[in-house]
Amino acid sequence: MAKDLTVYAIAGDRGTILAVARAHKIPIPFDCQDGECGSCVVTVEHLAKNVKCAVSLTEKEKEVLRQLGKITPEEIQEAEVNDLPPRHRLACMCFVREEDILVSFEGDRTLPVQRPHLSTAAKIYKGGIEIKNLDQFLGFAVRLEEDSSIHYDELAVAMEECGNDAVAKLFRDMARYSRAHLQQARDRAKSIDVTAQFPPDYVWPDHATPERNALWRGDPDLSRLDALKTALQGERRGFDFYYSVWGTTKDPEIAAMANEFVKEEGEHVAILERWIEREAYVVKTAEGAAAAGGPPKVC
Repeated sequence: MAKDLTVYAIAGDRGTILAVARAHKIPIPFDCQDGECGSCVVTVEHLAKNVKCAVSLTEKEKEVLRQLGKITPEEIQEAEVNDLPPRHRLACMCFVREEDILVSFEGDRTLPVQRPHLSTAAKIYKGGIEIKNLDQFLGFAVRLEEDSSIHYDELAVAMEECGNDAVAKLFRDMARYSRAHLQQARDRAKSIDVTAQFPPDYVWPDHATPERNALWRGDPDLSRLDALKTALQGERRGFDFYYSVWGTTKDPEIAAMANEFVKEEGEHVAILERWIEREAYVVKTAEGAAAAGGPPKVC
C-alpha cells in the first residue's frame, strides 16, 4: 500500500484480522478463508511488549504455518506453554483482541493476472517427479487420463456385479468423460509417440496415477452421493497433479500446456461439486419426507 493505515476493531466483536481488513477494504490476499490454503499469512507485531496475550492458535493454523515455514518449534512451545503468540499468523484465523498490533503483509504478487493460490499440498503432490520436457508431460497426461477411464470402467463392473446399477451407470458416465479427456490429451500430443514417455508406476505417489482412488471393492449399499464424492476425490488429485506441474516448472511450454489441463480439471471438479450439492439435496429431501411419513416431493 502507499502508506500505513490505522483502523480500529469494535469492542466485543470477535472478528479476525481478515474480517477487520475486509471491512476497511485493506487488500490482504486470501483464498479459502478457512485456514486451509495459507494465502493470508501476515506478520503480527504486538506493540505492548509487556502484555502477555492469551493466543488462540488452533492445530490447523499451527500445521499450515509449519508447512509454510512460518513458525518455529520454539514459537510453538511458547504458544502452548506461555500463551505467547508467534510472529506469523493466518489473518483468517487470528482474532483481534484488546491490544495494539501492527499487521504487515505482502500484496498479491499475481496481480494483474489473478491465479489460484498454489497450496502446499499441490506443491509437493508430484512426489519428486520432475517433468523435463513437453513430450514427457504429455506422456504423463495421456497415461493419467487413460488410467482414469480404465479405473472408472472397473468400478462400474464391480458395481454391476453386486447389483448396484444406479452407481454403475454413474461410473460408466465418468469413464466416458475420462475417455473424452484422454482424446483431448492425445490430440494435443499430435505426432508425439507418448507411449515412449509413459511413466512407470513407481514414479507416481503411492504407485498409482492421481485419479485412481481407494474405492475398489463392490458395495451393494454404495449410494450415488458416496460414489460422486469418490469421483471428486480422484478429480481433485488429478487437478493437484497438473497444478503442481504448472506452479513449479520453469519451462514456459510445459507451463502453458499444464495450464490448459488445470482449467479443464477445474471444470470437472466444479461439475462434480454441483452434482454432489444436487444429490445431497435430493437425499436430504427424501429423508425428511420419510421422517414425516410421506413420499418425497419431486420437483
